[in-house]
Amino acid sequence: MKPSSTLLPLMGALTLAFASQAYAQEQTVVIGLTGPLSGSNAFAGKDNENGVRLAIEDLNNKKITVGGKMIKFELQSEDDQCDPRAGVMVAQKLMDSNVKFVMGPYCSGVAVPASRLYNQGGAMMSTVGTNPKVTLGGYANVFRIIASDNQIGASMASYASKVLKLKTVAVIDDRTAFGQGVAEEFTKEANKLGLNVVAKEFTTDKATDFTAILTSLKAKKPEAIFFGGYAPQAGPMARQMQQLAVKAKLLGGDTLCSPEMGKLGGDAVNDVVFCAQGGSILDKAANGPAFKAKFKKRFGLDPDVYAAPFYDQTMFIGESIQKTNSIDPNKVGAEIYKASYKGIAGTYAYDDKGNMKQAPITVYTFKNTVPVPLASY
Repeated sequence: MKPSSTLLPLMGALTLAFASQAYAQEQTVVIGLTGPLSGSNAFAGKDNENGVRLAIEDLNNKKITVGGKMIKFELQSEDDQCDPRAGVMVAQKLMDSNVKFVMGPYCSGVAVPASRLYNQGGAMMSTVGTNPKVTLGGYANVFRIIASDNQIGASMASYASKVLKLKTVAVIDDRTAFGQGVAEEFTKEANKLGLNVVAKEFTTDKATDFTAILTSLKAKKPEAIFFGGYAPQAGPMARQMQQLAVKAKLLGGDTLCSPEMGKLGGDAVNDVVFCAQGGSILDKAANGPAFKAKFKKRFGLDPDVYAAPFYDQTMFIGESIQKTNSIDPNKVGAEIYKASYKGIAGTYAYDDKGNMKQAPITVYTFKNTVPVPLASY
């Protein structure tokens, strides 16, 4: 039986009322993402973004409520180009948009100045910027979600001395906050361990020709060259080492552990490049293979260096919002400081400066141009 004409307007009004009530019961929480979405490091920025995106989708499936309202998580991605000036502009844009939870930056050179703006704006920043200065600003809600340069640089010096049994090394850095920081930490630990640092050179994060530096270093016969910098420079550097017959290993931090190294360096990286990355071996982590399969199904590619930590920290934030029944970053941050979260890449628990209390590190080399884990420490 058809409803009467007098009932139709009433039914329409009730439908609108229910719809508006449902709408009123939903609250949007925007998660900001800042990273290099263009330029030579875009592969890393996109990987970070995908990690956050996957976590947001999983959080929305959990149907978290705060104060009786369903939380709808949304992503706002911004391209900071790994450039401090662009990064500060992005930070201001996110603060103007009233974003209270920010994932990134990827580059330490962006993270250091941007952290001040996020603090002033009352936002939480969760970064993979490894330079120790990132968490020395005294800001309450800045979290480093992986190992720092102190741990990564020192671990590579220890690996060079104790596992590779090397005696002489040279150091090159790219003058970025990350490159200088990790190179300094490597050098400090190398000196402690009695390694002979035969030379220190520097380049830029835009350079592609390293023949002059490598020719100079070749004469000093280091058994390894530690490069503080990123894959877009390290890949060509490995090729040029091969062309110049520089018989040395190429060591580096987490940024060299990317598949991008194999794409740029070709077979020159095989059994030559050794790098240390924060996190445990994903394939051996309890939920690592399932995460990789899920990521591949969703995005059509394998997770790179930091997809899992970005995913984990976003999930930790979501869980803390649920526990505190609040979207206030200060309340959520206080919960994160006192709690711990078992994620895909490790267990997240932070000291009073926002550094991970125990950050596992995995050393990789390359086989068939692909990064292969050797051991976790």
